[in-house]
Amino acid sequence: MSRNMAPGTVSSASDLVEYLVESAEAVDPSAPRGFLERYIHSEIYKRYPEVQSVIHSHSEAVVPFSINGVPMKPCYHMAGFLGSGAPVWDIADSYGTNDTRDMLICNNSLGSSLAGSFCNSDQAQTGTFPTNRVVLMRGHGFTALAESIEACVMTAIYTQKNAMIQTTAIITHAMYNSGDSNAWPIYLTKDEARDATHTNSGAVHRPWDLWCREVEACSLYRHDPRD
Repeated sequence: MSRNMAPGTVSSASDLVEYLVESAEAVDPSAPRGFLERYIHSEIYKRYPEVQSVIHSHSEAVVPFSINGVPMKPCYHMAGFLGSGAPVWDIADSYGTNDTRDMLICNNSLGSSLAGSFCNSDQAQTGTFPTNRVVLMRGHGFTALAESIEACVMTAIYTQKNAMIQTTAIITHAMYNSGDSNAWPIYLTKDEARDATHTNSGAVHRPWDLWCREVEACSLYRHDPRD
């Protein structure tokens, strides 16, 4: 992971810190200070060996769905990975007696609790690829996982896009169907979500190549090949 710095300012290997999955401690004791919430990543990797990438986000488009009781569901084919809906994990249910109530995943216990929420109750908790690729975190944001960095970035980006689409759909649908409390937007069916996810998994390279070019064109981008 990057050391404790704004992600957009990472520019070389010296900005990265290697951690032990088992403890989330730096391999090098003299490594720069890291992120408090690295336990999100370590506990997911520990529980699900097939997962190769984890992204944590504070997307303002997604946070409302973690607190308003409205399930986030797949609105279009690019978000089929949401399946029947992204579960919401509430940190309040997992605080230890001595934990600081700051909403942050700052120890192994909280990270383990979050990692467990990627599995449905009828799924084995360890060793298999989790049912849920995205979990919302109450009043905080969301965490996404995938089999590769490219797929995880795609999942995170389209989670935010789906949240924006769903918000617009709910507002416009409510205006058009004012007075009908049972009126809701039409979401992808279980089969549609499954098949869309399978199809999109073979086309990750297209948006990934574009996003790489966009980063390279950004004035913030710096890359030091010497390190």
